[in-house]
Amino acid sequence: VLKVFKSLHRTRQEVFKNDARALEAARQKINEEFRNNQDETSEEKIKEFLKIASDVEVILRTSVIQAVHTDADKI
Repeated sequence: VLKVFKSLHRTRQEVFKNDARALEAARQKINEEFRNNQDETSEEKIKEFLKIASDVEVILRTSVIQAVHTDADKI
């Protein structure tokens, strides 16, 4: 569980680099989701949550695009 938690945070730092608002929002969401489920004891549910977390990481790495304004009318 800790490995997936740390991996999500590393992915967050890479994907949202230089975007303080997105970094903080992602940090809060990751921590909130893990905190909400920290008392789960069912092995099946834990595996399901870990699968969801891994899927989220893949989506972040493959689907998030960061745009940067380079000029008044260019991104």
